[in-house]
Amino acid sequence: MELLLAIIAGVLYATGLYLMLRRRLAQLIVGLGLLANGSNVLILAAAGVTRGKPPIISATSVTADQFADPVPQALILTAIVIGFGVLAFSLVLAYRVHESSGSDDIDAIGPHRSTHASARIEH
Repeated sequence: MELLLAIIAGVLYATGLYLMLRRRLAQLIVGLGLLANGSNVLILAAAGVTRGKPPIISATSVTADQFADPVPQALILTAIVIGFGVLAFSLVLAYRVHESSGSDDIDAIGPHRSTHASARIEH
């Protein structure tokens, strides 16, 4: 199971990096989201999958293989929240860039190429 999760994390990373190298802001943002999800799957794969065992230690003596480790679950939850915040910020930033430059092409963004922004300032 861990091998399958590692392969899935690799595919998510590769697809995310490929999309982040594209010229459009929308593809960059989707790639950023795939990288965040790839990190979550990677943390889960590195921690190991424990099925059907709660992350609780009872008062009786138990060995380490009898319960699930809650630390990777907490790390994944934290990574989800941080990834959502970064994704929301990048969406707002892309909206403002599109609004000011009139394009989502990364090569068209800049003060010397923006005709839409200069037309808005004159009016």
